[in-house]
Amino acid sequence: MTAANLHRVCIAGASGRMGQMLVEAVRASGDCQLTGALDVASSPALGQDAAAFAGHASGVAITSDLTAGLSRSQFLIDFTRPEGTMAHLRECVKLGVNLVIGTTGFSEEQKKEIEKASSSIAIMMAPNMSVGVNVTMKLLEMAAKAMSTGYDIEIIEAHHRHKVDAPSGTALKMGEVIADALGRDLKECAVYAREGVTGERDPSSIGFATIRGGDIVGDHTVLFAGTGERIEITHKSSSRATYAQGSLRAVRFLAGRSSGLYDMFDVLGLR
Repeated sequence: MTAANLHRVCIAGASGRMGQMLVEAVRASGDCQLTGALDVASSPALGQDAAAFAGHASGVAITSDLTAGLSRSQFLIDFTRPEGTMAHLRECVKLGVNLVIGTTGFSEEQKKEIEKASSSIAIMMAPNMSVGVNVTMKLLEMAAKAMSTGYDIEIIEAHHRHKVDAPSGTALKMGEVIADALGRDLKECAVYAREGVTGERDPSSIGFATIRGGDIVGDHTVLFAGTGERIEITHKSSSRATYAQGSLRAVRFLAGRSSGLYDMFDVLGLR
């Protein structure tokens, strides 16, 4: 592709673990170009070349100036935290930059603001960009419909010690997919904690269990426990590279779209 045809991409949180994986994925792609790199004002990486960690020169310095960081870009990929993503969202709306959101932990009010912004720019928002995870979501939808009665549903997730939200956004999305398939509202049937004398399990509930420790990238298991049998559907991530590659697929999907709110089911044709 010629330089004029490349997808011009800015990375938020560029000096973090996921940010660096995204910078490397953009650099290694044949159809994307790194044109911006953002980080918080307190980051010691400000002013450094965004690809310096890998021994390369991208010609893009990490900055905390949103306007400067986004001015040359068509897309922003954001795996930061809700407060940061919301600030980035507002700047993207001002500049007409399409947004790929992998951040999790948004409040209902923040989700509504994102939905409103999608009338001005194209947004792909998913709690997990992994192709495998999203195929797993489709399998869960099918399994839930087939096992709508007689099976208790539990979702178990494990992540590294640094993760700040629980349950994970991926686990919650799995719960939403299952609840939708069963015609339930996750807000009404989710159980996030059990302790003491809890009484018998409500058969309409969807339970969540959270594990935090070490450097676990992300493990998710959904258990359908029936009488005489149980089915476990599991996805395990060993590298963040799969999230980066999924993010680039999202960028390609958003290319040419000027507005709308999408998810990875749209990107992968799983709708």
